Amino acid sequence: MIEWFAPSDWTAAWRVALGALTGFAGLILLARIAGLRSFSQMSAFDFVTTVAVGSMLGTIILTPSLPIALGLIGLAALFAIQEISAMARKRWRGEVVMDNKPLLLMERGEILFDNLKAAKVTEHDLYAKLRSENIHRLEEVQAVVFETTGDVSVLHGKDMEIEPALLDNVRRSGSAIPTSG
Repeated sequence: MIEWFAPSDWTAAWRVALGALTGFAGLILLARIAGLRSFSQMSAFDFVTTVAVGSMLGTIILTPSLPIALGLIGLAALFAIQEISAMARKRWRGEVVMDNKPLLLMERGEILFDNLKAAKVTEHDLYAKLRSENIHRLEEVQAVVFETTGDVSVLHGKDMEIEPALLDNVRRSGSAIPTSG
């Protein structure tokens, strides 16, 4: 018969349970303090932060030699880094360093195949998105943008002109796309 726990393992088991409870509670508290940004659609920086938070929580739970308080300080530091990066994005145009620029996949009904390839989006994926947006003809599409979060936005309307500000930071073949007509 397999023995699941030796008598000396119960102390470690309680420490793991306490670490999980405390780490999870700390994570919830920090997420509440940081606000919805910590759970929004993720940029590359946000994704890395999320992976780091998961790794830190796992370390808190499964490393008996690490004091739980130090693990919580590590979690708090990761959330602080995310907050600082959010401020840098707003105040010092930090998004230029931290985020990719959105990429144009379609313009005025024409598919930009080189950009599809660069974004690693298949033509079938594009058509699926167009169907989900109730597009009947490619001519209806003014622009399709692959966003920094991985979402795909479809701007459509047969006789609609796109407001230039909507495409200011969108790149086309490595440069900002022209927004006039």
